[in-house]
Amino acid sequence: QVQLVESGGGLAQAGGSLRLSCAASGSIFAVNAMAWYRQAPGKQRDLVARISGGGYTNYADSVKGRFTISIDNAKNTVYLQMNSLKPEDTAVYYCYSAVRTIAPTAELHDYDSWGPGTQVTVSP
Repeated sequence: QVQLVESGGGLAQAGGSLRLSCAASGSIFAVNAMAWYRQAPGKQRDLVARISGGGYTNYADSVKGRFTISIDNAKNTVYLQMNSLKPEDTAVYYCYSAVRTIAPTAELHDYDSWGPGTQVTVSP
């Protein structure tokens, strides 16, 4: 199994910055991809940014040029640097991982996991 621990959420003013971190733990053999999603009250959960284990990234149009996703493969940790924050960025941010684990028998398994979410609130 894979566990995700998120940190870095909180309150910021419009125009400010926050940095989210998400560390994956478990018998991880390789990271296929990690991502950040967000869900505002009354809305669906949407992709914010995604990064592959090889470093390829894609972003929601609404955050391009303001948010940067990065990955530390040695630590199995993904980061989301959020700059020029806007009130509409207010949401619960969820970390997602797609990883390959290795069992003591050397069997490989693919797991998709979600973090518990961290609140980001941006005041006007």
